[in-house]
Amino acid sequence: MEAFDLVVLGAGPGGYVCAIRAAQLGLRTAIVEKEPSLGGTCLNVGCIPSKALLESSELVHVAQSELAGHGITVSDVAFDLSKMMDRKRGIVKQLTDGIGMLMKKNKIEVLRGRGVLRGSGKVCVEGAEGTREVEAKAVCLAMGSVPVELPFMKFDGVHVVSSTEALSFETVPKRMVVVGAGAVGLELGSVWSRLGSKVTVLEMLPTITPFADAQAAKTLKKSLEGQGLEIRLETKVTGAKVEGDQVHVSFDTKDGKSETIVCDRVLVSVGRKPCIDTAGLAEAGVVIERGRVAIDDSFCTNIPGVYAIGDLVRGPMLAHKASEEGVAVAEIVAGKPGHVNYETIPNVVYTHPELAQVGLTEEEAKQRGIAFKVGKYFYKANGRAKSLGAEEGFVKILAEEKTDRVIGAHIVGARASELIGELVLGMEFRAAAEDVGRTSHAHPTLGEIIKEAALAVDRMAIHG
Repeated sequence: MEAFDLVVLGAGPGGYVCAIRAAQLGLRTAIVEKEPSLGGTCLNVGCIPSKALLESSELVHVAQSELAGHGITVSDVAFDLSKMMDRKRGIVKQLTDGIGMLMKKNKIEVLRGRGVLRGSGKVCVEGAEGTREVEAKAVCLAMGSVPVELPFMKFDGVHVVSSTEALSFETVPKRMVVVGAGAVGLELGSVWSRLGSKVTVLEMLPTITPFADAQAAKTLKKSLEGQGLEIRLETKVTGAKVEGDQVHVSFDTKDGKSETIVCDRVLVSVGRKPCIDTAGLAEAGVVIERGRVAIDDSFCTNIPGVYAIGDLVRGPMLAHKASEEGVAVAEIVAGKPGHVNYETIPNVVYTHPELAQVGLTEEEAKQRGIAFKVGKYFYKANGRAKSLGAEEGFVKILAEEKTDRVIGAHIVGARASELIGELVLGMEFRAAAEDVGRTSHAHPTLGEIIKEAALAVDRMAIHG
């Protein structure tokens, strides 16, 4: 039986990063993957393909609606959906092939097949060529998650679909219903709306992006509605009936009325669930709590030498969170300290405008009894935002009242996903709002909005 220092089950952004870091630290490492391509959901049917389509569809919107404001005249704007999909697939292939090259570069053995945990230090790989058993000093579970299927709206892959199918429609739906107003629903709803679909988003809660700052969520909702998305809150979907090529989606409104929408496609995006049934965890005795693998502060399960990360365990289901945990586990297995600061994990919705945040919201700070100050600055007062034609949105910074330490930051606006990094770094190093505000930012840039918001915490904003 072949022996390794570490065997990782799952080659997504948590698993492959864990394997690479382990190899860097001199551990003999193997990674198990049942899918043909490495990279997991994120690279294959998640983060990367969705961003490719968001970019392509945004360019269509810009050409149709915004170029005239720059004095650029275009006529008969058209798009080729098949070429968009080819571009998306090309980007995915380049990146997944790149992961394969990284495995070779770091001398990581890729074991093809379904990994099954057989207890402490033992993994069985069930592949096309038979079963292979390997031993490991440590095992890291990183199998990720899959979309949640509603019991009364089963996926059929054609009319009622998950995000996987919604990334590959061959034609633009004339009308589309999105169930769930989280990041995935709003992003894919935006893609198909920009390409000409009439999109209705149905959300059971009283707000979109329920994890987000309330003011940021309200601002984003107003903007998306201005772009043509119909967003209906406090609506409870009760079923979907396929008749021919159409779907009749029934739902109850907040005032108790029952209504039906007829559409071509229904995207169900109500969350994801951990893949806890694919690797023999129950048979191996791994403890599961509230649908997730139970771990201690060192990512170890109840079975010695068996670790778990990413969507399998507590915390937000985010690719970059999984990657940080993967690094931490590799370092722990190698005898080094491994740690993840969950207070500085950013969260992003890649619509237009984007929404990005890190740390506490005002509501969460109040619930914890933390006295705080708030500084806010709007895009419309920034010269770079005006030149970009991107005046929607704001930056909000929360700082502890006594120490001035930044405890939360919220951005809704253009390129928020890139801007949030500065505030993540600031929080990681326990920066005060004044530290951020007194840092020189190039002019003219969107980054100056962050500077002004930080200064506004103590009413020192220069331009506001």
